[in-house]
Formats: sequence, structure tokens, C-alpha cells
Amino acid sequence: MRTVFVLFDSLNRLALGAYGGTAVETPNFDRFAQRAVTFDKHYVGSLPCMPARRDMHTGRLNFMHRHWGPLEPFDESFAKILSGGGVYSHLISDHLHYFEDGGWGYANAFDSWDFIRGQEYDALKALAAPPVERYRQKFDPRHYPMSPPSNGSMTRGNTDKTSWKRSRAAITHDFLTEEADFPTAKCFAAAFEFLDLNADADDWFLQLECFDPHEPFVAPERFKEAYKSGYNGKILDWPHYEKVSNSSQEIAEIRGNYAALVAMCDEYFGKLLDHFDAHGLWDDTCLILTTDHGFLLSEHEWWGKNRMPYYEEISHIPLMIWHPGHADQSGSRRKSLTQTPDLMPTILEIHNCQVPPSVTGASLKPLLGDDAPVHESLALGMFAGPVCVTDGKYSYFRYPDDLSGENLNLYTLMPTHLSSHFEISELKTSVLAGPFDFTKGAPLLKIKLDPKNTQVGNDGQTLEDCVSALYDLERDPGQTTPVPDEAVIGRLTDRITYHFIQHDAPKELYAHFGLETDREAHQGTAGPGIERAN
Repeated sequence: MRTVFVLFDSLNRLALGAYGGTAVETPNFDRFAQRAVTFDKHYVGSLPCMPARRDMHTGRLNFMHRHWGPLEPFDESFAKILSGGGVYSHLISDHLHYFEDGGWGYANAFDSWDFIRGQEYDALKALAAPPVERYRQKFDPRHYPMSPPSNGSMTRGNTDKTSWKRSRAAITHDFLTEEADFPTAKCFAAAFEFLDLNADADDWFLQLECFDPHEPFVAPERFKEAYKSGYNGKILDWPHYEKVSNSSQEIAEIRGNYAALVAMCDEYFGKLLDHFDAHGLWDDTCLILTTDHGFLLSEHEWWGKNRMPYYEEISHIPLMIWHPGHADQSGSRRKSLTQTPDLMPTILEIHNCQVPPSVTGASLKPLLGDDAPVHESLALGMFAGPVCVTDGKYSYFRYPDDLSGENLNLYTLMPTHLSSHFEISELKTSVLAGPFDFTKGAPLLKIKLDPKNTQVGNDGQTLEDCVSALYDLERDPGQTTPVPDEAVIGRLTDRITYHFIQHDAPKELYAHFGLETDREAHQGTAGPGIERAN
């Protein structure tokens, strides 16, 4: 069997016509839906980018034990399992975070990989002294807050972290002069080269991963033309994750830039479908399309995905799967609850590889033939943020009793943040704890959480203006009016506890969310001098 797994970043489900979207023309995503099996209740697991990818690799939720970070030494990566089973695995990606401290191990899990340069703050060219003043005139300071440099350069040492990152992105703007220069175009070109080189081979897995349509929303002019808003101000394409304070025209401009980028993704995905048509790949090659999470584009008065409740625009994501053995199911849809960790066992089963016992996700391969339930409920969330549970009818966001997170601990053998190692002050709080039921008997470092180093705590954000809420998704799919149904809240609260137990969550997480449970039956065996994790 051969598989092409196409992963876009921040692809909103409702941007696709196949899911009811009307704001963007997506003829190729919709064309694929007519051939594939489309999943209507597919959700995220751990958030945001790299935690979602750890879910994909390991087939289990990871947000209960640590925040953004690398693959852990005890993690069972589907890419490594495929390789061990004789299936060649290859990654093509422009996702910068794979090559930062907090993304170590994911690309390396594949037999080979291609990295395409130039996304987000990965500058296409090395400029020691970029024209910062010109950038300040060109880009809206709310999206590109460039602090004046002290010595003519824009480096980590003389400006704040946000300014440094966004100045690097501005450099990329300057060098994207031809459509072929754009990272998405380069990713698909590399994919076609792989497909041509391996046209006569069997038993391979290709992950084609595009950072688009993640912000900054930068697309070639021909895609932007169809979504012009009439706005004539400075560039607005990288909103901060915060409450909306923009004018209606500015909101339209940001949305238009996102729509143009989705349209570009759709067209290049269509080129892949054309390749399948021209080379008869539908007969012997699986094709999977999904994303890691969605993005709020001013809905609910928010930009982004991290701090606010995980509204449907963030958590409810697209998934379509073509399998040659289920051609009779073309164009069918599935209503069963599914989730990101389900991808790992699905991929392994497609390639006849054994699924490890640590996996909590469920293979979706049986659902390609019949819409049979695999989950009663799903839990999703971000470390130190709210936890959400849904049963497909209701969605319940539960915020912690302790908003500071000061009583939480990180459990890891890979102490890194997104783009840096843990500070010495953090490491000094560590003790050896464990094991958990998924660490193969290995203890972990238990490190006291510094709230400023969580995704939720970035840029001085807090949770103080967010509250727990229950929504009836069938009656109120837009989640506009919370439902005060204590019976449903109690039932879904019990499901949160169930998912915590299933994933061997640490005991302090229960207290963090005001939950009670008997953990004795789930405690690991600690060795001499090692504190119990649970």
C-alpha cells in the first residue's frame, strides 16, 4: 500500500465548500470530497501546532502532561513503526517549528525528509541589517510591532521576541516575487518529484505538510484579487491572538487575506488530484487530507486559537480519506466522533503494522466501510488552558479553578519550550517522578510550571475573562448562547475524568479543574528515590 497524507495548518473546516463554506471558492477540496469519505465530526486533540503533531505521531493525547515540545524518548511514532515494518516514510514540509528546539524528533522519525524554507519567521534570506524603518512604514504595527533597533540590526539581542519574529517574516515578504518562490508551491513541487521517483515502488508513506494557511496570510496577487476588501492601509495579515478591536474594514481585509491563502492551498491540492488522475494512483494509493486545528477570524470577537474557549472554528476540523479498497463509498459521509489521535492507528492499520498498546486513539479504517461509533466522547485542550469535552451533541469548556497554573507541573525528558531550552531556574525545581503508564517504565523530570512559559501565558494573556460554558451544538452550532443544564454538565464532567484516567493524567490536574477521583488504581510503581507521578 502507498499513502499520501496531506496536512495543512490552520485550515478552517467552514472555509471548505464540502463543509458548507461559501466565503471561499474551494473546487478542489470539494472535488476530493466527492471521491473520498468525509468525516463530519472530526476534532482536534492537543493544541496547538506541535502538541497536535505529537498526537498524530503517538495516537494519544499529550496535553495533560506537558506543553509544546519534542517527541519524547518513550513515544511510539507511527513514522518509526512504519519504517520498522518495511514501509518507507518521507516528510515534505515547510513547517519551521520542526527545526526549533521544541520540534525536535518529528522529522527525524521519518526515513527521509525535505525542509522548504521561508515560512512564518524563517527568513528566506539572511539580512543582518534589514530595512526596519521601511518595514515600519509598510506593515501595520499591530501585526508587525517592530521595536526600533539599537545598533541597526534586528536580532534577538536588541528587540523583543515578537518584533524579532515579525521582522524576519517581513524579510520573507520582500523575496516572494514569483509564485514558484512561495513555500506551498515548493512543497507540492517536491511532492511531485517524490511521486515520480517512486512511481514503481510500493509500501511507502508520504507526508506532504504545508504551513499555509497559517498566518501570516501571504498569498500571490492572483489569489488575492478575488478577495479584495477595498482596504488601502498598511499590511494586515498576522493578527495577534486577542480580543478583536479592529474596524469592520480591517476585519474584512484580514479575512480576505486568509481566504486568498486558502484558495491557493485549494489550487495546489487540485494539482495533486490531477497527478492522481494522470498516473492512476487512485487504484493503489490512499490519500488523506486534514489539518491540525482551525483559527478564529473575529468570530466570537476573537483572533487566533490559544487562549479563548476552543470554539468549533478552532476544534472542529476537516478530515477526508480515500482508500482504494473502499471505492464504493466515494462521496459518503460519517457522523461518528473522531479525533486527531485516531490518525496514527489508522495509518498503521492501512499499512498492516501493529498498533502499540499505549495508543488511545481508534483506527478509522473500519469507518471507511461503515459508520460505526468509535468514541462516546472526546477530550481536547492545551496544557494549562481550559479542557473541552464533546459528545457530538454538546460541547463543554471547563476552565480551571486556579487560573495561575502555579500548582501544575510539567512531565518530560525533553525540557524545551517552543524555541528554547528550559531556563536554569525551571530546571532547579525538577525532581524525578514516575513512571506513567505510557513511559515504558521510565521516570520523568517533574518540573514546576512557570505560567509565563505556557502558550496561554504568552504576551501577558490571562484566563480571567473566560468562563466555563456548555453549548448545545445541534440547536446552537454557532455557540452563541451557553446552556445552564447542570445534568449535562455533570455528565460531561464525568467524561473529563474518564479521559484523564485513560491518559494517566497527574493528580494535580484533577485539583486544577476541581475534579475528584480515586487514583490509587492508576498509580505507577516508583523506584528508590523517585517520587510517584500520580
